[in-house]
Amino acid sequence: MARFLLKHGLSPLGAFLGLSCVLFLLCGCTEIEEEKPWIHVDRPQMLFTDTTLMDSYDKGVLSWKLKTAYLERWADKDEVFVRPVLVDIYDSLGERSAFLRADSGRLDMKFTYVYAYGHVYALTPKGASVRADSLLWNKRDNLVKTDSYVRVVSEEGDVLQGKGFESDAKMDNWKILSNITGIFQDAANRIKEEDKAKAEEIEKRDSVEKK
Repeated sequence: MARFLLKHGLSPLGAFLGLSCVLFLLCGCTEIEEEKPWIHVDRPQMLFTDTTLMDSYDKGVLSWKLKTAYLERWADKDEVFVRPVLVDIYDSLGERSAFLRADSGRLDMKFTYVYAYGHVYALTPKGASVRADSLLWNKRDNLVKTDSYVRVVSEEGDVLQGKGFESDAKMDNWKILSNITGIFQDAANRIKEEDKAKAEEIEKRDSVEKK
């Protein structure tokens, strides 16, 4: 192209400018690639991926302490998602009396409820262990509840199963609601001991009345 322009009497500068115009026209004819549209990705308003602690107090006394390794909160929701759920429960003297463990959980920022789900395991102050698919603690009635099937191993080693569970917030007093089945350890000897203790109590009471 440059030789063609020089051959027809154009100066080197003119040939250069002519060649530049041709290249510009050729490039200008190529299709311009459109920019890809911007894609909005929703992200949580609050995100912690390290050890995080949350405390709950009842009249100034520590009641619950929640520990987790992952916490996220979304701007349009007044609740946080945590994974896992590690809750320590404290008595009126501030001593840890029970605990609750689960794969995941949800709670609101005011700590008015805790919903734990996935391989839930709890240990009561008296030594009974509770396993369930989910457990819900609600500050309004101060009870721990679930409608799922539960398995409870009592402090004596008895195994109780059933549907539905209810307990006070300290996990001190609990009950299975329906479809209860169980395996009782050394049941015969325990019945004999209970009968013996009852008989001794009646005998002692009668002796007092005779006097």
